[in-house]
Amino acid sequence: MHVISLTKLKQFWRNNPNAEAGLQYWYKLTCQHQWQSFNDLRQTFPSADFVNNFIVFDIGGNNFRLITYINFKQSKVFIRHILTHGEYDKENWKKDDWYQ
Repeated sequence: MHVISLTKLKQFWRNNPNAEAGLQYWYKLTCQHQWQSFNDLRQTFPSADFVNNFIVFDIGGNNFRLITYINFKQSKVFIRHILTHGEYDKENWKKDDWYQ
């Protein structure tokens, strides 16, 4: 899969160093796979959730949330938000124009 973009991940972990190892692990695994569907993805990340058209990953022992939009046909993963658990619970990420 092609992740767009690593820069967003790096920016987040600079401000949240505890997220770095988990995000790097997620990035490495994601780049190594070519998922065709959400079911394929769940074989790699069993805790991933489908929330409308976004896929949400638990990062760092459930301390962080990585919110993505994935185009399986084009093998692209778009990073939409990276949040602490508390920020995620406020649900402001649902105001994203890509959220349906």
